[in-house]
Amino acid sequence: MNIKTAFSVNETAEQSVNEIARQFEMFDTEMVLFFASTKYVPESVSSLMQNAFPMAQVFGCSTAGEIVSGKMLENSIVAMAFNGQAVKDVKIEVLENLKDENSVKKAFESLGTYFKEPLAEMDPGKYVGIILIDGLSGAEEGLMETIGDLTNVTIIGGSAGDDLKFTSTNVYANGKSFTNAAVLAMIKPGVEFSFIKTQSFRDLGKSLEVTKANEEQREVIEFNGKPAAVAYAEALGTTVEKAPQHFMHNPVGLFIEDEPYVRSPQQIKGSSMLFYCSVMEGMELSLLEGTDVIGDTRTAIQKAKSELGNISGLVNFNCILRTLELRQNGLDQAYGELFSDVPTIGFSSYGEEYIGHINQTATMLVFK
Repeated sequence: MNIKTAFSVNETAEQSVNEIARQFEMFDTEMVLFFASTKYVPESVSSLMQNAFPMAQVFGCSTAGEIVSGKMLENSIVAMAFNGQAVKDVKIEVLENLKDENSVKKAFESLGTYFKEPLAEMDPGKYVGIILIDGLSGAEEGLMETIGDLTNVTIIGGSAGDDLKFTSTNVYANGKSFTNAAVLAMIKPGVEFSFIKTQSFRDLGKSLEVTKANEEQREVIEFNGKPAAVAYAEALGTTVEKAPQHFMHNPVGLFIEDEPYVRSPQQIKGSSMLFYCSVMEGMELSLLEGTDVIGDTRTAIQKAKSELGNISGLVNFNCILRTLELRQNGLDQAYGELFSDVPTIGFSSYGEEYIGHINQTATMLVFK
């Protein structure tokens, strides 16, 4: 076994970290990825996790719910340990100021020096990046765009949560906790790896073109030349007042090669609409309708299993909006059970990173 998972729901960070450390005893741990509820003090949990595995590269973030093999949890810590066969090498960089493009370039220079090759020339079949971002920074789009310009290596990850308090989200590395920051781990796996992107929506065939927007604020002012809230409500056949009741079930999506990249509404502000991720003027968006999250996810996992032969580890970045929908429909336990026979950790995120910043999606990194 090259990858192991563990979790703890103990009340204190010290108790939980000790329990996780015991579960990883006698394991040759090279790297530890962990996700932790904000019931644990951020600075404390990061320090304790690093101290528990002093010879390993340790990183993680705060959450809005946790996932581990067979379970969807709250108020817990979940962790995944990799040995030297699963991860040949890894280098972690902390981007401490998300508004500063130079922080990305410095991190990439450091990574290039460490791996002895520029990231622009790295083989995306041999390397993969995991990125965890402050989920309240609003900086994900710019950051992922900058990264995409600098490397062809796939960077996958999630925006940290804070148990729906929306006050402060944290990323963890080197025993420290950071806000307005991102943690980027560049990994050279020792096994094959693949990706799953799943969202459960169908196109209703109704187009909403962004004709006026405040892009920096993720605000759509007009769809199809009309006030955004009015146009959205009309497309649904409802009123502006009732439109927010449809946000979770009827987001909008940007289609690329017949694949929807979801943009989920957050709230109506006057006659405008605020979104959880970027919307730009000229975007042609489609009104979507939710389908079968459980069935779609099961199919996606089975496809990954058949392509890889078997799965030794899976990291799931699952949008909080999907988690809320699952809870609302009493399906959260059924979702967790989809991963019963797959070593899995994950968390409910405030957005997902995979070829840009998206939401109401599950993006997963899968190891053979």
